[in-house]
Amino acid sequence: MGKKSKKIAVEGSSNELNVSPFGVLDSIGLPENSVPSDPFEVEKTQEPSEQKKKKRRGRVDVVRQRSAGSGGWSTIAKNFLGISVEEKNFLKKTMQKRCGVGGTLKNGAIEIQGDKREEMRDILESAGFRVVFAGG
Repeated sequence: MGKKSKKIAVEGSSNELNVSPFGVLDSIGLPENSVPSDPFEVEKTQEPSEQKKKKRRGRVDVVRQRSAGSGGWSTIAKNFLGISVEEKNFLKKTMQKRCGVGGTLKNGAIEIQGDKREEMRDILESAGFRVVFAGG
């Protein structure tokens, strides 16, 4: 009535522990090191002219104004040309996360709570827009 031992023998070459799951890949003809050791190696080897150039996507006005009702500030990015609603939503969510505030998309303009003009400028310039501060 004794219990059977569930230990796996580690000595010898005929057990499951010595089998490599990647041993078959050598016979397929794949190169040994297909992944570069440095993930940025590909970017370093390219010429600057080959790297993606920033597209200029037009002018965007960033306005700071008083919110209706609460009396606090809100920052509005408007006058987007040739940009889809999905991309505006992506920019809005990026701004909300970076600024740590709420925001909305109204009439094609992105409204963010608080005076966040500098943060908005950084995000929009990295997206390729030329940012102009307008108004108060």
